[in-house]
Amino acid sequence: MTNFIKNVKSASALMRELFPKTPLQKNEFLSHKYSADVFLKREDLSPVRSYKIRGALNSMNRIFADKPDAKHFVCASAGNHAQGVAFVCRYFNVKGFIFMPITTPQQKIDKTLSFGGTNVEIKLTGDYFDTTLKAAIDFSKNNDAIFLPPFDNLAVIEGQATVLDEILDQFGIENPPNLVFLAVGGGGLSSGMIKYAKELKSYIEFRLVEPAGAASLKASLLKAEQVTLERVNNFVDGAAVARIGDLNFEVLKDFSPAHTLTINEDRLCLTMMEMLNTEGIVLEPAGALSIDALKDVDCELLKGKRIVCVVSGGNFDFERLPDVKERALRFSGKKKYIILRMPQRPGALREFLGLLGSNDDIARFEYLKKSARNFGSVLLGIETSQDENFDILFNKMKNSGFEYQDITENEALKEFIV
Repeated sequence: MTNFIKNVKSASALMRELFPKTPLQKNEFLSHKYSADVFLKREDLSPVRSYKIRGALNSMNRIFADKPDAKHFVCASAGNHAQGVAFVCRYFNVKGFIFMPITTPQQKIDKTLSFGGTNVEIKLTGDYFDTTLKAAIDFSKNNDAIFLPPFDNLAVIEGQATVLDEILDQFGIENPPNLVFLAVGGGGLSSGMIKYAKELKSYIEFRLVEPAGAASLKASLLKAEQVTLERVNNFVDGAAVARIGDLNFEVLKDFSPAHTLTINEDRLCLTMMEMLNTEGIVLEPAGALSIDALKDVDCELLKGKRIVCVVSGGNFDFERLPDVKERALRFSGKKKYIILRMPQRPGALREFLGLLGSNDDIARFEYLKKSARNFGSVLLGIETSQDENFDILFNKMKNSGFEYQDITENEALKEFIV
């Protein structure tokens, strides 16, 4: 047994002091959809609704082995890492200083405080995470406090590897899953699980999943060296990392780029809504990545297999729900935005409304400006039950002489107007 395996086993035992194994649940809806046995590893049901508590607990416990009198800890995070650290600070009764960007939503601040209680202090610093991170590191150096990295740390990697240790225990070591899907951000979870599988000489196949707007691992694998992304789409905030961790990439550098999947953020919203409406499971964007990725794998590869999707987190702010629903509808083709050139004459609006089908609905109507004496521009948001209904509507508009511009896919206009 290697040292890494021993350390992961020890970390798993440590987890049981704080929380039971997270459930491994067969999902009948997904199993039927993909003709496979699809199981969800419900890390969204951990005490902090994500797997991040594992790395934080193991990391802090390892520090106490060397520095039993350590009392002050620091982290920089606006999400699940902060909440994991807060919970563990309360458990060990030590002080945690948690640095967050000034722009962090109050819901995340309140949730972190609820997990940490009087053992944590929130410090809002900087508009962007890089500034927040630098402030946290400087604070730790100047105040005799220990900085807790979110993923680029061996103790964190060992802690996150306990997810796979539990999966194997729940399946039975002699009956492991065939295929495991999991999200990648900084690489703590993925490097931990893959390293653990390698050292166990397991034949489990993995698919690593990133949001398209933050695919730092894919870029690094294709270039065979670590790549720092110039821009990151922060919608999938739990996996929006510009650069994979150093230790993490050392483990993952030989992973096949073909088995690293990138997910469209709008399509991800469709999966989030589907899991909420069909299964009653509330997922944050990063938590839905592994499930959404099933759509990108050949059905024949999935058929009859035992598959695990690691649901990495469920810390979802319901104030984001309208945006998620909006993006899901647009991706499915059931909602479009158009700018209509409306004749300024009596009956024109009634004539246009008569073109709508029985399943078409105007979700937004906004007069923009008068572009000429006899015409005005109207911004319309239209929802429908089937995407093909728009072909019917647009043909009716064309035949009736209504001029329009579809701006649904125009990012610049969409950001400004919608």
